[in-house]
Amino acid sequence: MSSITEGRKIPPGAVDAESAARALRRVKDYLAHTARPDEDIRIHAETGDDVLVLPRPTVEMFAAILASLAAGQGVQLVPVNAELSTQVAAEMLNVSRPYLIGLLERGEIPFRLVGRHRRVRFDDLVAYQREDDRRRKDAADELTRLDQELGLD
Repeated sequence: MSSITEGRKIPPGAVDAESAARALRRVKDYLAHTARPDEDIRIHAETGDDVLVLPRPTVEMFAAILASLAAGQGVQLVPVNAELSTQVAAEMLNVSRPYLIGLLERGEIPFRLVGRHRRVRFDDLVAYQREDDRRRKDAADELTRLDQELGLD
């Protein structure tokens, strides 16, 4: 498939959502009714006697990927310990590169220098994103509380 790059990224719409939904139902049904939670998944090919053995967490992740594809979303696999360039990290946060560099320089997101280039670990970026989401939710909750207190709701 030309729309899938390096086997790690599937853009939105590259996979038929209905096909993904059908596959997801079959995988979830298999996981719920056939496989024990502590055993590997054995997949038998329709032709020949070949058996593909997959660790259960891998199949569960595959089901999560299918769920996203069935919803029409794109999917990208990034190793947890991957290091990202500032451009890629900024794109993931949906901010400008200069704004991201400001976050890095203020110590809000850890980074390391490789020569003159900053590298951000994927898991540090996700941790920042979660904390930022939590702060935003807390601020929205506080505004809602003040709104109710002042009778503006």
